[in-house]
Amino acid sequence: MNKGLAIKVIESLKSNNIGGRYFDTVEESKKYLVDTIGNYKTIGFGGSMTLYNMNIYEDLKNNDNTISWHWLEESPENRKKAIDVSAKADVYLTSTNAITVQGEIVNVDGIGNRVATMIHGPKRVIIVCGVNKISSDLIDAFKRVRRQASPLNSKRLNRKTPCAVTGECVDCNSLERICNVTTIIHKKPGMIDLEVVLIGEELGY
Repeated sequence: MNKGLAIKVIESLKSNNIGGRYFDTVEESKKYLVDTIGNYKTIGFGGSMTLYNMNIYEDLKNNDNTISWHWLEESPENRKKAIDVSAKADVYLTSTNAITVQGEIVNVDGIGNRVATMIHGPKRVIIVCGVNKISSDLIDAFKRVRRQASPLNSKRLNRKTPCAVTGECVDCNSLERICNVTTIIHKKPGMIDLEVVLIGEELGY
């Protein structure tokens, strides 16, 4: 991925009143996130293979923060509680399915908790993603969701959906589909301190 393209995305985000920072490596981005979040915060995690693969959970927890992440809970009740707590956290960390060169943030969600919390609730939202999520425009972004993000996530979750088998969305009617809610962040939502941390590596789906 051309670093110049990543910088162009950051510039577009800023023109949309969304904060943006670029780091060449995961380790550089982790240092920034730990430092900028600080300690004694309540932190919510959205479902994200990017955050999971970065192993940033322990870094933030060891910094005396209280973290809610439904992926770590076993029972449905505790998962629901973690989701609810995350929605009111000081800081919400998550990733995105795609981000356009024009600085538009595109997401498709199953139950909607991730996309809802990205635009309302926490004091601060930080979206962390690799350069593999960059798309040329909205059409390309939705192609990325249909051909990569959703099929791979459905397969990971062992969902009984066509895309988990074929590797491409067919806009199915399965009760197990994970593509139920779609959002596009065009500009910064009014009541959220929103920032994107873009990393020069391939991360997540």
